[in-house]
Amino acid sequence: MPVDRPSPWWSRDIHVDRRPFLLARNAILSALRGRFEAWGFTEVDAAALQVSPGNEAHLHAFATEAIGPDGARRPLYLHTSPEFAAKKLLAAGEERIFAVAKVWRNRERGPLHHPEFTMLEWYRADAPYETLMADCKEILALAAETAGTRRLTWRGQEADPFAEPQRITVVEAFEIFAGIDLLAHLDDREGLAAAAGQVGVRVADDDVWADVFSRVLVQKIEPHLGIGRPVILSDYPTSEAALARPKPDDPRVAERFELYACGVELANAFGELTDPAEQRRRFEAEMDEKARVYGERYPIDEDFLAALAQMPPASGAALGFDRLVMLAAGAGRIEQVIWTPLA
Repeated sequence: MPVDRPSPWWSRDIHVDRRPFLLARNAILSALRGRFEAWGFTEVDAAALQVSPGNEAHLHAFATEAIGPDGARRPLYLHTSPEFAAKKLLAAGEERIFAVAKVWRNRERGPLHHPEFTMLEWYRADAPYETLMADCKEILALAAETAGTRRLTWRGQEADPFAEPQRITVVEAFEIFAGIDLLAHLDDREGLAAAAGQVGVRVADDDVWADVFSRVLVQKIEPHLGIGRPVILSDYPTSEAALARPKPDDPRVAERFELYACGVELANAFGELTDPAEQRRRFEAEMDEKARVYGERYPIDEDFLAALAQMPPASGAALGFDRLVMLAAGAGRIEQVIWTPLA
């Protein structure tokens, strides 16, 4: 008996519905390239194959291998972000760079996730990370203007892309939306788990502190962010900002922010950590956690750590370009804004 399957994306009736979103994608990408060039940025092209895909515990990569002329094999990975390559270019002397990069992440598929997607990343040497907040505001407005809309939309939620983003710290968000004093539980897994349980967040016995933090963030906080106007959620606990430097006035939190609109995370930005010894320690801790949970670990890119020692102070941001197009064009699923999505 034949099995009913959805029509493929290349069916003419499907494509005619998707085409306006895809043309909006092209227009927004062209406009963003023009804006970054006007800001004095140089576009760079990061190689997709890397010795390490990144060292975050819950980030999953696609693995492959290189086979030399002598038949020798060595593992390689499709990058999950152009970040390591971009920072090496900062160490080489570049000062303002951006990349429009295809990236790959495994174990991710849904309305907002696709295994292969496009990341817009940009880096400013010798610039405070607050500068990136102004960049994000400009990018939202430019995307909406290019798409011919006054509102960002997703699943019935709206945000004004021309409004000044609301800035709220993670500590404030935990208090406002979950009634939890996060700073009181920074090194207290049991206390945070108890507080989470009191507001209806289920916690597993083997959840570590970071897991409990993420559960509260996803269930109680993120749905409220970027409703009406964009939100910049800033000052993450340092333990939740593996590549960011601690804030000078309060090292318990780091120079990390995320940009939200319509309850959707659009961008993740850092005041970049440039201490190779501290970066190694954080990577090793992340890989220990990955090994505990998933039974695997990724290698550390020693070349990246060597470059980090030469890198100037900098700030950098990564923005999910496909998601930006979705909200500006009014698409409901990420496949609608990708020219040739995975079947």
